[in-house]
Amino acid sequence: MIDLTPEQQAIKEYFIAERGYWRPWTETILRINPEFLRRYATYAGYPARTGPMSARMIELIYVALDASSTHLFTAGVKTHIDLAMKAGATPADILDVLHLVAAQGLEAVYSGVSILAEEAGLSETCHLPSDQRARVAAIFPENARHVAALAQLDPGYLDVLLGFLEYGDPMEGLRPTERTLIEIALNACFTGRNEESLRRLIRIALDGGVDRAEILQAIQLGAHLAVHGTALGATLLEEHLTTSQTGAAQKNPAVPVQRRKA
Repeated sequence: MIDLTPEQQAIKEYFIAERGYWRPWTETILRINPEFLRRYATYAGYPARTGPMSARMIELIYVALDASSTHLFTAGVKTHIDLAMKAGATPADILDVLHLVAAQGLEAVYSGVSILAEEAGLSETCHLPSDQRARVAAIFPENARHVAALAQLDPGYLDVLLGFLEYGDPMEGLRPTERTLIEIALNACFTGRNEESLRRLIRIALDGGVDRAEILQAIQLGAHLAVHGTALGATLLEEHLTTSQTGAAQKNPAVPVQRRKA
C-alpha cells in the first residue's frame, strides 16, 4: 500500500467534504497530481456550497443529468440517488425526476413541429376544445407554437402527449418549480443543450417566481458531468501503470510491485 502524505490526506478529506464521494479514479489523480484534484473539488463544489438550493434538490438534478439518455452514467445515477435519499428525497421525487428524463426527447419534437408548421404555412394559433385548452395551459406557456402545430397536424398525438406529461399520480413528488429547474438543468447541460427549450423553460421559471440564483445554480451543475471523461481516463491510466509495473517486475524480479489503493 502506498501511504498518503499529510497534504494528500488533507486533499482527500477536502474532496469528500466538497463532493460527497471518493472513487478509485480520484485516488489515482490524488497520487499523481493532488493539486488538480483539490482545484476540481473547489470548482465543482462551489455551486452547491454557495447556491440557494437544498442538498436534496442538487442531488435530484445530478440524478436527472446522469440518467439522461444524453449521458446514461450508471455509477453517477447510483451515487446521486443514494445522496438524494440521504438528503431527504423520496421515491416519488426520484420517479418524478425519471419522468422528466423520459420526457426530455420531446424537446426535439417541439422544435421539429414548429419548423414544420412554419415551412408548411400553418397558422400560429388554433382553437382548442375548452377541456384541452385548460390542460395545455397547465403545462405550456401561452401561444406555444408547437402546441398549435400539433393540434393541426396530429391532435391525437397532442392528446396522448398531454396525458403523459400531466402529473395525476396521488403520490407526492416534486413541486412544479422544482420540475422546471430540473428541466432547465437538462436543457442547459452540454450533453443535451437545447437553446430554444432553455429559453422557454427559463421564462416559465421566472414567471413562476423562481429566483435567478436557483436558475443559475441549475445551469452550473451540468458542467460537472465533464469530469466523467476525466474519471474514465484516470481509470485507464491506472490500468496502464499497473500493467506496466507488473510486466517490469516479471522481467526483473528485483523490482517490487507497488500496490495502489483502491
